[in-house]
Amino acid sequence: MRTVRVELGDRAYPIHIGEGLLVDSGGELLAAKGVLAGKSRALIVTNETVGPIYEARVVDALESAGVKQVDVVRLPDGEQYKTVRDLERVWDAAIEGRHGRDTTFVALGGGVVGDMCGFAASAYQRGVSFVQVPTSLMACVDSSVGGKTGVNRPGGKNMVGAFHQPTAVIVDTAALDTLPLRELASGIPEIVKYGLIRDAGLFEWLETGGGVEGILARDKAALAFAVQASCENKAAVVAADEREGGVRATLNLGHTFGHAIETSEGYGEWLHGEAVSAGTVMAAEMSCRLGWIDRALVDRTVKLFERAGTPVAPPRGMTAATFRDLMAVDKKVQDGKLRLVLLKGELGGCVVTGDFDPRVLDETLEFFCGK
Repeated sequence: MRTVRVELGDRAYPIHIGEGLLVDSGGELLAAKGVLAGKSRALIVTNETVGPIYEARVVDALESAGVKQVDVVRLPDGEQYKTVRDLERVWDAAIEGRHGRDTTFVALGGGVVGDMCGFAASAYQRGVSFVQVPTSLMACVDSSVGGKTGVNRPGGKNMVGAFHQPTAVIVDTAALDTLPLRELASGIPEIVKYGLIRDAGLFEWLETGGGVEGILARDKAALAFAVQASCENKAAVVAADEREGGVRATLNLGHTFGHAIETSEGYGEWLHGEAVSAGTVMAAEMSCRLGWIDRALVDRTVKLFERAGTPVAPPRGMTAATFRDLMAVDKKVQDGKLRLVLLKGELGGCVVTGDFDPRVLDETLEFFCGK
C-alpha cells in the first residue's frame, strides 16, 4: 500500500492506494483515526452497476471497523443522472435510515457517484463526513481527490455544488479489473493533463511502451504508478489552492472546451474523459496558434490520445457558435471575460488567462468545427 496525503491543516486526509485494499485491509483503514473518527453509522452511496459487485466488500469493511448501522442507496448509472432529482434519493435514504451527524457517507463508484455523494454529505444536516472509494480510473486519478462536489444543470456541467473534503480516499486498484475498456481509457486524459501542466516526467512515462499501453493492459505496476503520480500532483495543487482561487484552476486544462462538448451532446453521450481529451487537443492547438508552444508538443499530445483511443476532435456537427455560447457560462468567466487554461513554454508549463487574442480562439474553433 502507498499513501499520499492532502495537506490541509486540521482537515488533511490520506489517499491509500493498493491492490485488494477493500478485502485485505479495508476495515483497518476505515477504522484508522481521522477516517471514521468515532462514527457509528454509515450510508454507502453507489450505483446500479458498481453496487452489485463491490458494496458487500465495503459493508464488511465498515462492520469490521465497528460501524453498527450500514445502509446502501443505489443511484442510476450515468452522467445523465447527475441531477438534483437523483441527489434527493441520497438525502431521503439518509432520513429514512435515521442517520445523523454520527454518520459517514461513503462514495462507492466513479466520478458521478463521488461528486453526488460529496455534495449530499456537504448539505445533509449542514455537513457530515464522507469517504471516497473510487472504482473508475477517472475517479482514482482525479475526481475523488480535492473536495469538488456537485451536479449538472441543463445549461452547464457542475454548475451547482460545494467544496467538501473527504476524510479519506481508499483506492483499491483491483476495482479497475472490472472496468469496461472505454471507461478505463477515458481516465487517461486526466493523467496526460498532469503531465502537460506540471509533470513532464509523467508525460514522458506515458509516451513509453509501458505507459498508455500498460494502463490499457491493466498492468498492475503501470496502474499503481499512474494513480500515485496523479494523486501526488493533485494533492500538491489542492494543498496550495483548495478553492480554486489560483493555481488549482490549471487542473481544468481542456475542461472548458470539454464541458461544452458534454453539455451540447447531452450528458452521458460522451464520457467526461473523452470530452477532456478532445478539449485538451483544442487547448493545445490554440496555445500553438498563439505562439506559446511548439507544434511538436501538440503532435505528441494528439499521439498519446490516439494510442489511448480517446477523441482528438469535437463531435461532428458541433459548431463554433455552440462552443462560444456554452463556454460563456463557464465557471472561469470573470467580469464577462472568458479565461482559459492554455499551455505556455516547455512541457509542464501553463497559464490561466483571459489575456489572449480572441481572434485566435475563433480560428481554433473554426479549425475544428468550421464556421
